[in-house]
Amino acid sequence: MRRLALTRLGTTAVVIAALVCAGAATHAQQHAPAAKAPKKNPLLKLVEPWPEEAVLLARRTEAERRPLFQSTEPLAFTLAADFKLINKDRNPESTARYPALLSLTDERGREQTIHVRLSPRGHFRRMARNCSFVPLRVELPAAETAGTVFEGQSTLKLGTHCQDDKSYEQITLREYLTYPIFNIVTPRSFRARLARGTYVDAKSGKAHTTRYAIFIEHENDVARRMGGRIVELPRTGFKDMEASTLTLMMLFEYMIGNTDFSLWALHNVRLVQDPARTLFPVPYDFDLSGLVAAPYAIPEPRLGIRSVSDRLYRGPCRTVDELEAAASMLREKRPDILALVDRTSGLDSGARSDVKNYLESFFKTIERPASIKRQFVDGCKPLPTM
Repeated sequence: MRRLALTRLGTTAVVIAALVCAGAATHAQQHAPAAKAPKKNPLLKLVEPWPEEAVLLARRTEAERRPLFQSTEPLAFTLAADFKLINKDRNPESTARYPALLSLTDERGREQTIHVRLSPRGHFRRMARNCSFVPLRVELPAAETAGTVFEGQSTLKLGTHCQDDKSYEQITLREYLTYPIFNIVTPRSFRARLARGTYVDAKSGKAHTTRYAIFIEHENDVARRMGGRIVELPRTGFKDMEASTLTLMMLFEYMIGNTDFSLWALHNVRLVQDPARTLFPVPYDFDLSGLVAAPYAIPEPRLGIRSVSDRLYRGPCRTVDELEAAASMLREKRPDILALVDRTSGLDSGARSDVKNYLESFFKTIERPASIKRQFVDGCKPLPTM
């Protein structure tokens, strides 16, 4: 795979050189402070008229059929850019975008090249003390994606390797697993495509490294698959959410040991509104979870847990019957979830064993109503709003 990626570089050297020149010409403009557009009132989205049912169905079908998510095979790609410059952009308020060349080979062996723009994203992993390689946002032009696996995509989040170290390969694979695990449980979830990226310095044409990566589904497609739309409505509470979806989400977060989310602040959660005006929470970004066990992951001090591997239920207080309804769905999917871990290539034996043991400890917690009552009902109290 690495040899194939480097071979493609020779055929695109001229294009890369032109790309660098274009990037240098526009660099000053990209880094100039941009005037911020006035923020729209998020409440207006809640009362916008809905399209006809046939339109919603067409959008749902289109989103479900995006080529990127029709396969589970790791997608090999090459990304050429000025990564030295990009990895210096650590300001979360930065709006700079950097030219890049995305290359891949389709199923018929044809080389495909797309001129994209990259921007660093995130907060925690954007800090230099946590990651030497920043997570990226990839902007794709519609004119160049037709007929490629990226057809229909405009912007995608790309989860990268954080550190150019072999041990971080396992962290990326464990983070990837959180997405298909939740897909098994419910379609009200973000999809992800595992990838294998070769990152190339556009100036020299030399490859920095080849590592696992994750393309994460655009939030608008998640909403379209659910027959709804994304709404920006911070400071919401448990009572505002569709109850069964919220309970299932909270048990899933507990299952993977994730506490890094907030409905109140819309942190690592998106809200989907359907035509009945019901709100459905959909979580994402699970790298600080106990299942992933990233070396840089530490819990929020106010939560009172010592390690991200320590589970903490952050959901609403529910009855045993309400929790049992969600728990039964998870128990039913246990064989499929464990089978997914077993068939994920690239996981070493230690990581595979750790993930399965961590999941099995959760399933023991929800195996009977008595254990559910003891863990989630007895002594339940609201946690700090964050």
